[in-house]
Amino acid sequence: MKKFLIYVLATVTGIIIAIFLFSLIMIGSLGALLAVGEKPVTLDNKNILVLKAGVPIPDRTNPNPFAGFDLIDMTISPAPGLNDILKNIKKAENDPKITGILIENGLLPSGWATMSEIREALQKFRSSGKFVLAYADYVLTQEGYFLSTAADKVYLNPAATMEFKGLSGEVMFYKEALEKLGIEVQVIRHGKFKGAVEPFMLDGLSKENREQIEAYVGSIWNHVLTNISEARNIPVDTLNKIADELIALNPVSALENRLIDGLIYRDQLIDTIKVLSGLTPDDKIGVVSMSRYSKVPGTEKKVISRNHIALVFAEGDIVMGKGSDFLIGGNTYSDILREQRKDTSVRAIVFRVNSRGGNAIASDMIWREIALAARTKPVVVSMGNYAASGGYYISAAATKILASPATISGSIGVFGLVPNTDKLLKNKLGISTETVNTNKWSDFPSIFRPMSSYEKETMQQNIEKTYEEFTRKVAEGRNIEISKVLEISEGRVWDGTNARKIGLIDEFGGLEEAVKLAAELAGIEHYTIKEYPQAEDPYKKLISSLTGDASLKALTKKLGTVTVKYLEELNALSNISGIQARMPYLIEIH
Repeated sequence: MKKFLIYVLATVTGIIIAIFLFSLIMIGSLGALLAVGEKPVTLDNKNILVLKAGVPIPDRTNPNPFAGFDLIDMTISPAPGLNDILKNIKKAENDPKITGILIENGLLPSGWATMSEIREALQKFRSSGKFVLAYADYVLTQEGYFLSTAADKVYLNPAATMEFKGLSGEVMFYKEALEKLGIEVQVIRHGKFKGAVEPFMLDGLSKENREQIEAYVGSIWNHVLTNISEARNIPVDTLNKIADELIALNPVSALENRLIDGLIYRDQLIDTIKVLSGLTPDDKIGVVSMSRYSKVPGTEKKVISRNHIALVFAEGDIVMGKGSDFLIGGNTYSDILREQRKDTSVRAIVFRVNSRGGNAIASDMIWREIALAARTKPVVVSMGNYAASGGYYISAAATKILASPATISGSIGVFGLVPNTDKLLKNKLGISTETVNTNKWSDFPSIFRPMSSYEKETMQQNIEKTYEEFTRKVAEGRNIEISKVLEISEGRVWDGTNARKIGLIDEFGGLEEAVKLAAELAGIEHYTIKEYPQAEDPYKKLISSLTGDASLKALTKKLGTVTVKYLEELNALSNISGIQARMPYLIEIH
């Protein structure tokens, strides 16, 4: 028995030592990999810069070095953000080793406003005399085609297909599913256009919600058609006819109708790139990804300045507390904005907002810091694909607001949800609850019983108070009469074009234009840009990657990115608490 215990102890000790040594080797290997990844990159000879479209493009490249770590494949592949893509396109204009840009189209959407910003940057790049080509191996989506029309030539694989059919807005409804489960969602809201709650109340779109979706989807489509018409020299009426008849689905028809410039295979594309780069088909040409090119030093001399512009990125749902990489935490962002407000070296703040909204209290906390900052220095909001409801709330007090015609904005309205699981527990699970209160409404709000009329009335009063605060702050921030704000609010969603007409935004422009405007308003010519939030400790991020992120990546590999996105949206429903200023759920424009 004694020998057995010794063997067991020795075995356990050996396992612990092995795990410890493996951990040290793993950390050392990742540290070495990280060190290699941080080194500047030098390019040889002539190169083509590759822009991967058809993949999710965040507003900002995650600054954490382990952000792109994949435990499954043991690789680090950071997704380039819009900020770095725009910098790289501008840097490539004057880089003699970059001969042109290749747009590699994919399947997943990044958002129409994001595509608009990149498209404008590509058009400026072409004015430098360098070429841009666009190519699709499998499917050229409408969003990808919109971006690709900024290129000199658009090519498809002869066996590929193309989407050009007009835009469609889809909303998912849960009412019947919840009824089958025995869950009643008790909704208190203000705003007849507040479509965020309709999935819980109805099994189809209300007249008001359909009206607003038709308006902003139609406006975005007009924006897309106008730009494509100008780029391809095809009348808008003709483009609509092509879309109505699904002519572009056949690549030969797409070519005949001048939507694209050729049907070529990959080897022919490579030869074309070489010839345009001044090479022969037998020569070699370098292929540089956006992530790698970000590490190539720029050719322009950096100006050292004591003047700073703080560029604060806020992307995702607005939540209470700290938040995360893609959740805007009320406390975290209040602290960041407060620090920039008090820092005298920060002459202006650019606040990049890409959010459909979220918790009303967290939104108000961020609004407060924006309002205080705008009293002492210029604050310019740059809106991304969304800056709606809570996303607009946190923007309203800015000095100036810039957006894309394709930005979804407005949605000035609030709501509250209280699920009643009484039937689910009793009829489906056989569970009952009994409550002992010290006061009449001590268990308010309870998910185990329906709300009384008094409780609904009390909650409605709070909703009305929040709505009144929301509209008042919009009126003050945008210098609009409150009566006018009430006309354009009621939870109605507006696209960028109409938002500009009614005064919700000031000008059209992207991230770069917002920075330039901030410098102009601050009266500074030379400045240094500092981006926030700053990166968290890389080894804390590594631990996160080894736990929760790994399970998400494994699920993504098994089910696919689109399916996982819907699962994440549905999972987010369980995290809703408090009064919400939020856009409709699961609305896709494609």
